[in-house]
Amino acid sequence: MTTKRHKQTGGMIDVSEKRVTTRIARASSTIQLPPKAFKALMEGRSPKGDVWATAKIAAIMAAKLTPDLIPMCHPLALTSVTVTFSVDKSRKRVVTISEVICRGRTGVEMEALTAASVASLTIYDMMKWADKGCVILDTKLLLKSGGESGDYNA
Repeated sequence: MTTKRHKQTGGMIDVSEKRVTTRIARASSTIQLPPKAFKALMEGRSPKGDVWATAKIAAIMAAKLTPDLIPMCHPLALTSVTVTFSVDKSRKRVVTISEVICRGRTGVEMEALTAASVASLTIYDMMKWADKGCVILDTKLLLKSGGESGDYNA
C-alpha cells in the first residue's frame, strides 16, 4: 500500500535547499502631518524627545524583530539595517527609507517593510500630541535583489 504525500500548505517555507546569497531590500513609508504637528516636528518640539533618533532606532529594532511580529518570516542574521528620512516641506510629509542586507537563503523584504512602517508609526506616536490627524499614506517595497526570484525595482 502506498500513501500519497500531500504538499504541506501553511507554515514556514522550507528554504534549506536554497543557495546562500547576499539579499538586499529597500522599502519606504510616508507619513503626512497636519500643519501644527509638522511645524512642531521641524522645530524639534516633541515632549517625548528626539523624534528622528527614536524613529531610527525603532525601525532598526523592528527589522531585527520581524519574525517575532510576522509569524511565517524566517529569523535572519541581518548584516546591515540603514534608515534615512526625507522631508517634503511643501506637502508636510516625511518619507522613511529603510535598507536591509543579509547573507542568507531567503529575502529581507519583510524586514525592510517592517522597519519603514515602524518608523512612520513612531513619528505618529511622538507627534500625536500636536494633532492626531497624521496619516500614514503608503508603505511599499522599492527594491529587492538576491535569490532565485531575481531583482525587483519599483
